[in-house]
Amino acid sequence: MEDKQDMRRRAYDARKAQENKDEVSQKAIEHLVALPEYQQAKTVMWYIDARTELRTRQYLPEALASDKTIVVPYCTSDENGENKLGLYVLEDMDELVVGKWQILEPPKERWGETGKEVAPEDLDFVIVPGVGFDRTGGRMGNGQGYYDRLLERVRPDAPLVAICYEAQIFDKIPVDDHDVYMDKIVTEEGVFNGKGRG
Repeated sequence: MEDKQDMRRRAYDARKAQENKDEVSQKAIEHLVALPEYQQAKTVMWYIDARTELRTRQYLPEALASDKTIVVPYCTSDENGENKLGLYVLEDMDELVVGKWQILEPPKERWGETGKEVAPEDLDFVIVPGVGFDRTGGRMGNGQGYYDRLLERVRPDAPLVAICYEAQIFDKIPVDDHDVYMDKIVTEEGVFNGKGRG
């Protein structure tokens, strides 16, 4: 099997080369929000797309107008200096500013604010970005470990749903012991069941 770095490079290239990103992203999001698990969830974590990721931000205003609590992640670190994602309750797109790595995130002075911060255990449905995936739910991220640390703490009954372009799907992603499998993978082509956290 090719090594992770080569595969990550191929996945980045495939993501970058994806044509009609807005249109293709919209199709994938339509599949995602039609899932019964999404419909039933009260507190949903959406990621905000950066660079060439499948685009979510055009749908966020609609998500915010629903009766769901919408949570977005931001990159921070824990008391040991390890990478971790903070979770912020988003009520309006205007709350976001350009942060680390040019990703839209809540302003630093609001991190940890009472009533705006939720714990991973409070999430009912998690939308997970990634660089590459396989149909068993294997995921390859950027290699920084932000999502790995978050996903280990999400309740077992809260689905982890990856969303990506079909071009980012590989036959087999090399996974490590700490890697978490997705429950579902959604692309513009449809929905695939991963093996989840078993």
